[in-house]
Amino acid sequence: MLLNLTILDLAIVKTLQLDLSQGMTVLTGETGAGKSILLTALGLALGERATADYVRPNCKRAEVNLEFDLTATPSALTWLQENDFDEYQHCLIRRTINSDGRSKAFINNRPVTLQTLQTFTRQLVEIHGQHAHLTLLESDEQRRLLDNYGKNAAFLERVNNCFRDWHAAQSELQQLQRKRHEAEQREALFRYQLDELEALNLAAFDYAALSDTHRKLANLEQILTVGQNELDVLYDADKSVHRQLKNSLKALTNLEQFAPELHSVNLLLNESQIQIEEAIYELRHFLENQDTEPAQLQEIEQQLGVLQALSRKHHVKPEALFELQQHLELELAQLSHSSERILELEHLTADYQKVYFSLADELTTQRQKNAKKLQQHISRMMKELGMPNGEFFVEVIPLETQIPKLNGNDSVTFLISANVGLPPKPLSKVASGGELSRISLAIQVTTANDKTTPTMIFDEVDSGIGGGIAEIVGQKLNQLSKNRQVLCVTHLPQVAAQAHYHLYVEKQHHADMTVSQVRLLDKNDRILETARMLGGVEITKNTLAHAREMLGKK
Repeated sequence: MLLNLTILDLAIVKTLQLDLSQGMTVLTGETGAGKSILLTALGLALGERATADYVRPNCKRAEVNLEFDLTATPSALTWLQENDFDEYQHCLIRRTINSDGRSKAFINNRPVTLQTLQTFTRQLVEIHGQHAHLTLLESDEQRRLLDNYGKNAAFLERVNNCFRDWHAAQSELQQLQRKRHEAEQREALFRYQLDELEALNLAAFDYAALSDTHRKLANLEQILTVGQNELDVLYDADKSVHRQLKNSLKALTNLEQFAPELHSVNLLLNESQIQIEEAIYELRHFLENQDTEPAQLQEIEQQLGVLQALSRKHHVKPEALFELQQHLELELAQLSHSSERILELEHLTADYQKVYFSLADELTTQRQKNAKKLQQHISRMMKELGMPNGEFFVEVIPLETQIPKLNGNDSVTFLISANVGLPPKPLSKVASGGELSRISLAIQVTTANDKTTPTMIFDEVDSGIGGGIAEIVGQKLNQLSKNRQVLCVTHLPQVAAQAHYHLYVEKQHHADMTVSQVRLLDKNDRILETARMLGGVEITKNTLAHAREMLGKK
């Protein structure tokens, strides 16, 4: 349960610390005193979205701290353990909002995301807003309430998991089917292109080497002419480089006996002579082995022409044609796999569909069984809340469709008959605002008995109710608090009188600011506050006596 609420610099609250207890606690105060700020603070700490507007003017940040006792909430302790949080019997939740709008959330001083915070705190607190009766008109809310009452959460999750599997497979199948015609056209094109490329045996081609060979053959006449001329210069001519170098080496070698310093020169010339002889040999060998057949050049030019034409056709470089061929082979394999995948998905969706409707039928049976119990309980509660002729009905009708739906295959509708002899009709068509508030409260109280949430907060859910009915509402909330903590914001003295604890919210005006404060009322203060709530500008002895009487009945 919630042990403590601390607020710092949130809206009109500068600082506030509330210690809370087991049982029923009411919050009362004049309109605009700040009761809504307390609920806002709770909502922020539980994971609601925050904005910079929540920060008190001229402050750097707002902060809300909650302390929970988890002794009676083993599911929360298990969650902390599974998510590697410190497992203390007391759990601390902190939410900060900076003046720039950024916020942070913490569980046991460890930062968490809002989604994680919401997942955890959903096990600890449940808030019923003053407009809960409006959401009651929505079909999804009616279905949710029935499933909560019937404790269908685990089975419903199985149904929804099956639906998600079916939906994922069905979406993929539809996408592949839409692309089937386009894929067939692409497959024909890819097959034609691939056949064209495979006919060339591209794996055996080296475009760079082929280009080099072509350049060489196209310039072979020039190569042979220049090569032969240079061979003459180097060796064959009378005054060739080789002959002159040989003569120079001979002359200098003779001088070496007179000038030993020329020895190193002679060594270098000797090495040069050897290298020139090797070059001459390589050049002569190269020239003697060149083939000047025009057919070879023509064949290579034809091959290059085909490769270049294909490269222009496919908008790739010639050397990338083999890579293109491999890519086309992969594309064709994937298109072939796509056809296989369509067949696989057709079987898969049929299987999921079969399992889904089997589970959905079982869920329908459970819902129809629970609907009978729920309508009996709520009809009885409606009579206690001042609708003696009211009858509540829960209609569960399986939909005639072969398409799976999220949350099962049923239409769940809440209906009432407010007067004897009138057929039941949907809530939205027959219930007035006051009746809808009472029906909503009846549903909340009835379904709450089957919940494990340790703290329940009711924000003016008794609006539109008064007199003796308000007293019964207070009694029901009091009964609800026997095994949990109930916090209730109310304007009705009949409800406030049924509480175990009474918190009073008031505004205090100072020279430069307005702040909201909350204080726990003692016995005498409760009498005064109850008398104020009973009405009248002046609190008389009779009003005080009435207040004492109401509190004495508790």
